[in-house]
Amino acid sequence: MSLTKQLRAVRSAQHRAGQARHELAEPVHALLSRGQRYPLTTVGMAAGAGFVLGQLNVHPLRVPGLGALLSGTAAELVGQAARLLAEFAQGSFDVS
Repeated sequence: MSLTKQLRAVRSAQHRAGQARHELAEPVHALLSRGQRYPLTTVGMAAGAGFVLGQLNVHPLRVPGLGALLSGTAAELVGQAARLLAEFAQGSFDVS
């Protein structure tokens, strides 16, 4: 593959990623702002979902390999991503 084809592929992928990021910005913002407006409902729904999954004997750490994925650096990455999404929802993150 020539260098120009590779550059064109990279630019195309960057453009698609930018479009996907832009398309997801509005629903993510709406979801996070709803969670800020109704924190007790959000916590209640999370607790209810946890209770139902517990009653159905479904636990994420029982899925092979998922426990290792959720431990260590993967958990830190998830935390960082959640923090970035929260900052984005508050308007302190500019998408350009």
